[in-house]
Amino acid sequence: MKTTHVARGRLSWGILLAVLLTGTLPSEGESQTTATSPDEPLAINLDEVAWGPPGNTPRFPQGVRTAQLGVDPDNGGPTYYALFPAGSHFDLHWHTHAEHVAVMSGEVTIVLGEETYSLSTGGYIVIPAKMNHSWDVPSGGADAVILVRRRGPADFNFVEP
Repeated sequence: MKTTHVARGRLSWGILLAVLLTGTLPSEGESQTTATSPDEPLAINLDEVAWGPPGNTPRFPQGVRTAQLGVDPDNGGPTYYALFPAGSHFDLHWHTHAEHVAVMSGEVTIVLGEETYSLSTGGYIVIPAKMNHSWDVPSGGADAVILVRRRGPADFNFVEP
């Protein structure tokens, strides 16, 4: 299998995510849902999330939207919500760092290595570092919202079929 590397490094998470998902930098007036310090509390309800604009970057699900919640100052790992439209697919890829995912609403099917997992609201999965995985949100159903926490900076390494 051939791997295509999309993004890697210690760029600002907000800038990296905006570039990856929309192909553009965030506008200056764009609202953020981010704690300014790990020592400051952050409390937010899902219906109050300030979503970024829908993404249209190749290889990423069309229409996916994200909302950054924070970045761990010790390892650069982001915490964010991602909203995947019903019927969307995320191509096979892997990350340098482990990823913890909780399904906040909707349903997702995750192919993780050789196993397939169907998760619904309240579901949780740990995706080990460098493990190939892909996502599907069922067509005809609801959009899916996931909460993601990474143990290091975000990167997306796509695997060619």
